[in-house]
Amino acid sequence: MSFKSNLLATLAAMTLAVPVLADGTISVDDAYARSSGKTAKAGAAFMMIQNQSETDDRLIGVSSDAAARVELHTHKVDDNGVAKMVHVEEGFVIPAGETHMLKRGGDHVMFMGLTAPFEQDATVPLTLIFENAGEVEIEIPVDLERQDKGGHGSHDHGSHSD
Repeated sequence: MSFKSNLLATLAAMTLAVPVLADGTISVDDAYARSSGKTAKAGAAFMMIQNQSETDDRLIGVSSDAAARVELHTHKVDDNGVAKMVHVEEGFVIPAGETHMLKRGGDHVMFMGLTAPFEQDATVPLTLIFENAGEVEIEIPVDLERQDKGGHGSHDHGSHSD
């Protein structure tokens, strides 16, 4: 990586450390994206979403040019005790004054059919679509080294066709 691109990646990561606000009602903090490697066809993003308004909101969709399909996912355990990822079409409620965690092993943003590999320290564009707050555009830093509990790669993604 050249000095210039390394500097730009560092500045982008520093900028992203500051919460992103949408109309002062929604803040996004501690966001990062990852995939399982350079040949991965899928990736995921995780973050803290805080609703600073006095009314509940709902994250109802996501979009990005980083993948052919981008969806809101969660983990469901079937009758056999096997955890599988499922698309959450209704989205995630973000209660007034509360924080909703998108985290590994739980609710998250799923990228399927990556248009390019997720590279360490690069950024991924993502638009979060809220029922009330509208669209929130963010750039998420890629962190392939972060070790959160409930590792994302340990669950069945089900059948996803691109």
